[in-house]
Amino acid sequence: MPHPSPPPRTALLVAIEGGDGAGKATAAANLVALAQAAGLTATVLSFPRYGDTVGGHVIGDFLAGRLPRELTPHAAAVLYALDRFESAAHLATLAAAHDLVVLDRYIASNIAYQAAKMPPEEVPALIDWIVRLETGQFGLPAPGLTIYLDTPLAVARDLILRKRQRSYTDRSYDEHEADLALQARVRDNYAAMAAAGVLGRWVTVRTVADGTGADGAMRTPEAIAAEIAGEVLAVVGGAPA
Repeated sequence: MPHPSPPPRTALLVAIEGGDGAGKATAAANLVALAQAAGLTATVLSFPRYGDTVGGHVIGDFLAGRLPRELTPHAAAVLYALDRFESAAHLATLAAAHDLVVLDRYIASNIAYQAAKMPPEEVPALIDWIVRLETGQFGLPAPGLTIYLDTPLAVARDLILRKRQRSYTDRSYDEHEADLALQARVRDNYAAMAAAGVLGRWVTVRTVADGTGADGAMRTPEAIAAEIAGEVLAVVGGAPA
């Protein structure tokens, strides 16, 4: 009698979220390194995928100011969702081949930024619409865990200037990064989503040392990654965090 086939492998999807300059790319790369050191297979997938999808290419034009600024939040949300929809097969391939897929921005990013452009009374309906668009109509998987990097705006703005040259713009700040009021609302939206558990379980990781305030000392990338890895390994191992 043949043995039953094992169930298909499915990676834990961990989304690293936060405003511009929060340190998401660094945290994602360091998390993968720590996961691999712990014996897991792990990789990073970053969104938007500017050079790999039609949606990502158009998003790059939008952020670089090459498209009309009058693009509505709903239209922008579709572009970001389309970038992920075009990437769904690639994401599925990565998930089948790894224990852990770290997502540098994911669905919550779309919500945080588009909701920051809407009147407060219209935000709940927009959140519901984006979730249904991405996980329902486009069939994208919800993350198993979302890590929110809580970074004060003053710190984030300095970190943006230290970024390497982006493929989609030669400016120091793109359209979103240049708008401080927008960035403040985005930060508020992330905190609210983390508290409400939108799309599942969230963990907030502060990137500035506790008690130092907005102008305080930045925690080392290693310390931030170690905290995130502890949360992720607890989920992978089935133990409570």
